[in-house]
Amino acid sequence: MKLLITGGAGFIGSAVVRHVIRDTDWTVANVDKLTYAGNLESLAEARASNRHTHFKADICDRSALDQILREVRPDAVLHLAAESHVDRSIDGAAPFITTNIVGTYTLLDATLAYWRALDADARARFRFQHISTDEVFGSLGASGKFVETTPYAPNSPYSASKAASDHLVRAWHHTYGLPTLATNCSNNYGPYHFPEKLIPLVIIRALRGERLPVYGSGENVRDWLHVEDHAEALTLVLQKGLPGETYNIGGDSERRNIEVVRAICRLLDEFLPQNPSCPHERLIEFVTDRPGHDQRYAIDASKIGRELGWRPRHDFDEGLRATVRWYLDNRGWWERVMSGAYRGERLGLASS
Repeated sequence: MKLLITGGAGFIGSAVVRHVIRDTDWTVANVDKLTYAGNLESLAEARASNRHTHFKADICDRSALDQILREVRPDAVLHLAAESHVDRSIDGAAPFITTNIVGTYTLLDATLAYWRALDADARARFRFQHISTDEVFGSLGASGKFVETTPYAPNSPYSASKAASDHLVRAWHHTYGLPTLATNCSNNYGPYHFPEKLIPLVIIRALRGERLPVYGSGENVRDWLHVEDHAEALTLVLQKGLPGETYNIGGDSERRNIEVVRAICRLLDEFLPQNPSCPHERLIEFVTDRPGHDQRYAIDASKIGRELGWRPRHDFDEGLRATVRWYLDNRGWWERVMSGAYRGERLGLASS
């Protein structure tokens, strides 16, 4: 199979590329314009393979997309390119509207033209797979989980832009017949995670002896999914999913944010026991909450389990342990990332 993956130098995208190169005989054309969150260092093993090619291009650039599609002749498009950080969207929504909405539209339209020009057999085999988030569903109370038919109620500029992109994909399937697949995932974690997100940010700040900011009282709940489990689920959906269907992907690992932060602190105390009288938890600092902070997300992934046979392989506690260990063992990677535009500062403090 020949894949075209957008956003393949990002956190989830690079995990998909690494999985495909390592575990299949497929070829990958990786379209990524390398914004602050795109990092070719995350693709070292893939870049050593002749089955991986990187195209530095913007998904809003229609002529570039047309040229790449003509050159690659993909059997499927996996669309992961997106602006993805809620706090960053609060500080400035424009890039999220441009990339997540206009970029998705541009990619859909270019793909539709490409698909229509294929012969009948190739059209029947082709898939366009869109990767989205559970945040489009809004906030849950103390009970219940998001299912594929949960009404959309996005509460941040980021989730609103992803909701719009989801609707565009659905419309291109129902109006034009483009064979689309869509997935909505819970919070990912694992190696190569850009350090503005909770888990890598806490690890890195703790290693530097800096304060560990926890929004509000830390009671917000997220369902955690290991990025390698997510990558495997995405390729399974690509192969076995039904066009027009949506599949939720979750780790069945709900944790309060404060629980996650404290777990990281305990792991660092274990791995770096230089001063047992000064545990890392002393660095925790409760700060002003994020504006419009959703209280709880939880994914019901029973559909993908029942229909496609997928289950997450990683237990959260062991996955978090391995993740902390990875950041300890790969200091050079994140130090190079942190030397760029993002240096761990607080984002998302919208002015009132």
